[in-house]
Amino acid sequence: MSLDVIALVLLGAMLHATWNAIIKAGTDKSLDAALVAAGGAITALPFLSFLPLPASAAWPFIGASAILQFAYFQLVAAAYRAGDIGLVYPLMRGVAPMIIAATSGFILKESLSGGAILGIMTICAGIMTLAFEARKGGRTAIKLALSNSVVIATYTYVDGIGARLSGNSISYTLWMALLPPVLLFTWAISQRGVNAVAAHVRYNWWRGLIGGAGSIASYGLALWAMTKAPVATVAALRETSILFALVISVVILKERSSIWRYIAGAIIAAGVLILKLV
Repeated sequence: MSLDVIALVLLGAMLHATWNAIIKAGTDKSLDAALVAAGGAITALPFLSFLPLPASAAWPFIGASAILQFAYFQLVAAAYRAGDIGLVYPLMRGVAPMIIAATSGFILKESLSGGAILGIMTICAGIMTLAFEARKGGRTAIKLALSNSVVIATYTYVDGIGARLSGNSISYTLWMALLPPVLLFTWAISQRGVNAVAAHVRYNWWRGLIGGAGSIASYGLALWAMTKAPVATVAALRETSILFALVISVVILKERSSIWRYIAGAIIAAGVLILKLV
C-alpha cells in the first residue's frame, strides 16, 4: 500500500475518533448520533452540484448502505446502554476487519499477501487488547457489539463495491450520506415525539455540524482508499481510529488509562508499520 493512501486513511481514522468523541461527550447518544448523520448530509449538499451523479449500478448499493447505517447507529446506542465503551467499541471495531479479511477472497476475489494478512491481524489484535481493561458489560453488551461488527463488515463491503461501481468515490460518499439521517430522525420522532427531538436539536445542532463534517470526510477518505487498495487492508487500517481515540481520551478528556491501552496502542502502531512495509 502506497504512503499517500496510508496517510489519508490515517487522517480519516483521526477524524473518525474525533466525531466519536463528540458523541461520547453528549448527553443523549442516540440523538447525537442522528445529529452527526444529519451534519454529514448538510455538509454534502453544497458539493453535489459540482460532482457527477454516481453510475446507475451504484444506486442499489447507496440504498442498501442507508439501511445498514441506520442499523449501525441503533446497535451502537443499544450496546453503549448495555456495557462499558471499553468493551463495546474494541469488539465492534476489532472484529469487523477480521470478518472482512476472512471473507474478502470469497466475496471480492481479492488476494492478500502473507504480510498484509499479518498486518491486518496485528491491528485487530491491538484493538481487541483494549477489551481487557473493560470493567462493565456482560453477555448482552457482547452480543450487541458482535452483531454490530457484522453490520460494519457488511456495509464496508456494500460501500466498497458501490464506490468502485459509481465511477466517483466522492460523489458516492456524498449521495450515500443523505438518507441515513432521514431514517434516524423519523425513528427518533416516532419514539420520542417532535418536541423532544426538536429541543435536543435546538441546543446541540453544532455537535451535528462539526461531527458530521468529520464523519463524511473520514468515510469518504476510506472509500476512496478502497478504490486504490484491497478493502480488507483499508478496513483494518481505518480501525486505527482507536489509537487516536486513546490520545484524545488521555490528552484532551483527561481520562485515566490502564497499561492495556498503551500496549494496544503499540500493537496497532506495529500493524500499521507492517502494512507499510508489505
